[in-house]
Amino acid sequence: MNNSTNFDCIVIGAGIAGASVAAELSTDRRVLLLERESQPGYHTTGRSAALFTVAYGPKVIRALSRASAAFFNDPASPYLDHPLLEPRGAVFLARQDQQTSLRRTAEELGAHVTPLTGAEIETLVPLLRKGYATGGLRDASAADIDVNGLHQHYLKTFRAAGGVLQTKAEVLSLRKAGDWQVETPQGQFHAPVIVNAAGAWADVIAKLAGLTPVGLTPKRRTALTVAPPDGMVPDRWPMVVDIDEQFYLKADAGKLLISPADATPSPPCDAQPEELDVAICIDRIETAFNINLRRIESRWAGLRSFVPDGDPAAGYDPEGEGFFWLAGQGGYGIQTAPALARTAAALLRGEDIPGDIAAEGVTVEALARSRAGLA
Repeated sequence: MNNSTNFDCIVIGAGIAGASVAAELSTDRRVLLLERESQPGYHTTGRSAALFTVAYGPKVIRALSRASAAFFNDPASPYLDHPLLEPRGAVFLARQDQQTSLRRTAEELGAHVTPLTGAEIETLVPLLRKGYATGGLRDASAADIDVNGLHQHYLKTFRAAGGVLQTKAEVLSLRKAGDWQVETPQGQFHAPVIVNAAGAWADVIAKLAGLTPVGLTPKRRTALTVAPPDGMVPDRWPMVVDIDEQFYLKADAGKLLISPADATPSPPCDAQPEELDVAICIDRIETAFNINLRRIESRWAGLRSFVPDGDPAAGYDPEGEGFFWLAGQGGYGIQTAPALARTAAALLRGEDIPGDIAAEGVTVEALARSRAGLA
């Protein structure tokens, strides 16, 4: 056999999902990591402004986030010389007409958040227009994630264990002939196990393999960076999120990162910001904050991919022997990566979910490709 083309496992997609599970598997498997772009993390991973919080997202996401906290707080990695988390905090604010949403969110998040008055929010966020918010919630534990540091930790761990990364390797065809045969512009590769960590392209990969898609919907999210008003230093402000997620504002290296929190269905693509979304963002931010956005310093868009029930899919496909799904993280892929990668690696090996992760309530059934509600 040709060792340069034959592997124990081929992981498709070198974003955070693929890189993390490839690193976990490479301790005892010969793993190939395929990336369609010229560099890993070109799409969603490289465009994320990730916040770590255990207070937001679907139930299984919150459980995976809790199970990831220990790694984020103490990664013990030879490739990191600084913490992965930087304290930030988050404030969910509500206008007078959003009180129903405020009460519902307070019930959902429970002890993870504390209530705030409008005046308290104005003290925490001096840029907020006086009287705009009548109340809100504070997640004091929320923290910024060093996304690049996390991604590089996994890529370097993978390479150090002998893993092979192949870029510019879009999957052109995928078929089962004994092992899986994967055709790319860089040649044909073979493995008994395929991990579909292709992000927005995960359903495309499934179709190439002749398997039923999960019904993945990529959704575009727009972001801009702008300068804060003269004399304002936003570095220690909490992230500010509209209670109905109509916008967010976050300090970013002395600038302000803002978004209309759009979630527009999109085909898998190199997403670009659209002028309407940029205009909506500016209007919502100027309405809520004392700022005149005359100049946008940068703008971009990324895709966050969702399966119909909102939970990620991590498990073997019931119809395709050796075809493993790792998709549909829905915008929470960065903060859940440590636990989800360990979980996926265990399931790929036929092992139980690691005890510390199972203790948080993560189950095989909640992640299974075959669960009710998926296509």
